[in-house]
Amino acid sequence: MVVKLVILFLLCHTASAVSHSLKYLVTGSSGDPNISELMYVAVVDDTEVLYCDASKKIVEPRQDWVKKMFDDNPDMLLGYTHECFEHQPIFFKSLISNWKQLLNQNEGVHILQSIIGCNVNENSGEVSCFLQFGFNGEGIFEFDPKTKTIITLKPELQISEQMLNDHRNLIKYVENLFSMFHPKLKIFLDYGSSSLNKKVPPSVSLLQKTFSSPVSCHATGFYPDRAVMLWKKDGVEIHDGVDLGEIIPNNDGTFQTIVELNVSSVTPEDWNRYDCVFELSGVRNIITKLDRTRIRSNRNNPSDTTAPVIAIVVALLIFIIIAAVGFAVYKKKKAPENSTEVSVRLNQETSSSI
Repeated sequence: MVVKLVILFLLCHTASAVSHSLKYLVTGSSGDPNISELMYVAVVDDTEVLYCDASKKIVEPRQDWVKKMFDDNPDMLLGYTHECFEHQPIFFKSLISNWKQLLNQNEGVHILQSIIGCNVNENSGEVSCFLQFGFNGEGIFEFDPKTKTIITLKPELQISEQMLNDHRNLIKYVENLFSMFHPKLKIFLDYGSSSLNKKVPPSVSLLQKTFSSPVSCHATGFYPDRAVMLWKKDGVEIHDGVDLGEIIPNNDGTFQTIVELNVSSVTPEDWNRYDCVFELSGVRNIITKLDRTRIRSNRNNPSDTTAPVIAIVVALLIFIIIAAVGFAVYKKKKAPENSTEVSVRLNQETSSSI
């Protein structure tokens, strides 16, 4: 059985432009020795800062400034190591076992995922936290911090919901976790603010291989990778005929991405109704009008080929004329002499010999 480890990003709460966030995306598994018992990623403002793999005994900083943070605060690294190698694997193993029984799914491979985190408004200081669980790709529970209750997302788990809410120690444990997020986030921001706040806009260009090919809107050189690029028609985002590419890294640490628009059914008079829009938080949107004159391509327009063709024809004609003249001169030099010229020359030779 092939299992895709897909973090439930649909459950993520997106931080606003005036807030910072710290969240952990955790995946636990059972039933497949090829899948790690537990993995998690720590994310600050949508930038991956820490990776953990309990089976491989890895706690790995994903940013240089995080490594420095651990060098300066070894107790933090020790705490993350303990969470990754000891506490979280035991906790997730217990949860997987319980939910396998509750859902009557004791056989096969099982994946438990969770996302826990907090957003902090930098202006008001307000902290909003969240916790959600998914089992085998489906959401099952979430915690409501306002009511301090656990809410089930599957009807068959209603009994479990009541049991969990009656378990006051569990509720206190979750609240205690939330209380630690703001201090941890502050330390992350102290060390990584210059990197996390860095914003670099891209250069955007339109590309097309042939007249019938899709038009590609290509953005490169932007940072960070939390960007969105899309096509709009009359100011409204469209999806039909649009092929969105992945965001991939450049060698210099920046990123690039591409989004294609199928223009085969777009009439020439409708081209100006389409715009490619690049969006990056903290940077003004870059809007590129669909304009044939702005498209970069390796194709040749008919007008572009006229001058070279004329030049070739003229050069060929000149070559033919020069060759013809040269051949005529050559033939003239090699032609046999007429009889009068031969007679005069013989008489001269005879006279000279007497």
